[in-house]
Amino acid sequence: MENLVYAIILLPLLGFLINGLFGKNLPKMFVGAFATLVVFASFCIAVSIFLNFDAAAPPVIVKAFEWFRISGIQVNFAFQIDQLSLMMIMIITGIGSLIHLYSIGYMSHDKGFYKFFTYLNLFIFSMLLLVMGSNYLILFIGWEGVGLCSYLLIGFWYSNPQYDAAARKAFIMNRIGDLGMIVGIIMIAQQTNAVDFLSVAQNSGQFELDSTMIIFITGSLFIGAMGKSAQIPLFTWLPDAMAGPTPVSALIHAATMVTAGIYLVVRSNFLFSLAPTTLEAILFIGLTTALVAAFIGLRQNDIKKVLAYSTVSQLGFMFVAVGVGAYTTAMFHLMTHAFFKALLFLGSGSVIHAMSDEQDMRLMGGLKKKIPITHITFLIGTLAISGFPFLSGMISKDEILTNAWAKHPAIWVALFAIAAMTAIYMFRAYYLTFHGEFRGTPEQEKHLHESPKTMTIPLMILAGLSIVGGFINLPHFIGHGNYSRLADWLKSIYKIDISLPEVDFGTEMILLSLTIIMFFTVWFIVKKIYVDKKKMALPDEKYTGWERLSNKKLFLDELYNATFIKFTEGLGVGGNMFDKGVLNKFVDYIGIGAEDSGRAAKRLQNGNVENYVLIMSLAIGIILIVNFILQ
Repeated sequence: MENLVYAIILLPLLGFLINGLFGKNLPKMFVGAFATLVVFASFCIAVSIFLNFDAAAPPVIVKAFEWFRISGIQVNFAFQIDQLSLMMIMIITGIGSLIHLYSIGYMSHDKGFYKFFTYLNLFIFSMLLLVMGSNYLILFIGWEGVGLCSYLLIGFWYSNPQYDAAARKAFIMNRIGDLGMIVGIIMIAQQTNAVDFLSVAQNSGQFELDSTMIIFITGSLFIGAMGKSAQIPLFTWLPDAMAGPTPVSALIHAATMVTAGIYLVVRSNFLFSLAPTTLEAILFIGLTTALVAAFIGLRQNDIKKVLAYSTVSQLGFMFVAVGVGAYTTAMFHLMTHAFFKALLFLGSGSVIHAMSDEQDMRLMGGLKKKIPITHITFLIGTLAISGFPFLSGMISKDEILTNAWAKHPAIWVALFAIAAMTAIYMFRAYYLTFHGEFRGTPEQEKHLHESPKTMTIPLMILAGLSIVGGFINLPHFIGHGNYSRLADWLKSIYKIDISLPEVDFGTEMILLSLTIIMFFTVWFIVKKIYVDKKKMALPDEKYTGWERLSNKKLFLDELYNATFIKFTEGLGVGGNMFDKGVLNKFVDYIGIGAEDSGRAAKRLQNGNVENYVLIMSLAIGIILIVNFILQ
């Protein structure tokens, strides 16, 4: 297995090196095909390991070399293969290879084609390093790697100042979260005398339940997760990340970067389970984020912005699951979300491709007959995220809602309302894009066409996964031993016994029925408004009341700009004034003093031998007189 583990992570690195060094002089088809094949090969290897993996056996540790020793802590550069890492590897490489294939068609006319695939391969390598590392330090290297790649890919079209600003915003916001994570890792090493997951888990018993130290450590780690997984207040970078090419949006939102925060918390379950206070905070922040992002998504008119706020909201759902202690449910929704969100983003890219780079849904309409494959696959993604019965999104989201009810009915009510808003903005996006009359320009209508097979094949595969992906963890009432397979697969990674309150069968059926009724009610109402009554989205300046708040993103960017950014700029101006007015003058005075001393010494050191003899004679005379007096 050792060689296979090395191959999984080194193949994308090989793609990065080959395309990065030689891609400029290679044919585009070779660059795209090679970048795709190395990721797909990693996926195939991961599947082969999965099929032969003994779930009852302890984690497999593959040690590359001893990295360093410090203060009695030995840190190995090693990889850990267990149920959680295998699940993440298959999601990253499986979805990632489809996005690579899609990118061959989507980026075919871009001048930076080879550079794009170079960055994509580096992104996959960094994410694999993050989930395969056996300790927090290797995880952090991968963590920073995906942060760097997101900067490079979000700002890929850097000649556009807005795109460049979006890349910097993502980079800086993530650095804020990363500071918290660094503090958490340092405290883990200081308290447990280890940084590898197995040793930290073994030594975590020394922490008292909900002690100040364990709250501080888990809180610090969660700050890092808030940055990567875009939770309030560090979430405004993710919608702006739409500046990058659409395959980047799919990769970041579905298979890689934003899932890192969920992975970190679930991987560190042995610490978070000892900190109920931190879990309560995670629950509150996840719920608030899900609500705020869903509300903002209601009146967004950029098709990618709708999906971006949807991602933030769905990540909030995952953190709610983590907050109630349902780690497996969070991972289940992470997986199903990867399927339908990659499908929706790539579908939106196919729409944008057909519309000659237009992203405003108000200028679309009537596309279902022009791009039929894109239409039907986008509809499947919409149904999955909105909660159509027994599609993947409905099954995983229903698990979260059931666990929320067990925690407190008020949490269920809030999540139920958020799920309704999710269905509203997704069906709104679907009907504005694919139904009604075409509202674009005659030139755009003339060039409407279905995307090439390199783009539609990934859409069809992801549509299939969005339909059947939920069956991997069917609810318990299905029975006959065919339920909760994912829960059984992951149970050995939880180092502390997790007992969640159960919901009785009757209550669960009522909750499920309400969710299904809500879904069909929303679908009927939105169709009535946007198809039957042919209501159109308004220009931004004509929104009023709650619609204006939603359209203007609750003015959060303006709030951040007026507070944190202006404050930081003020500190910069003040620092500049202090630097020039105080420090510079202080340094200048030191230089002036040195010059004056030099001029004074110059009068003595004038090269005249007679003066030197005179000074020496005077000095000797003074010494003799002092010596005589002292005697």
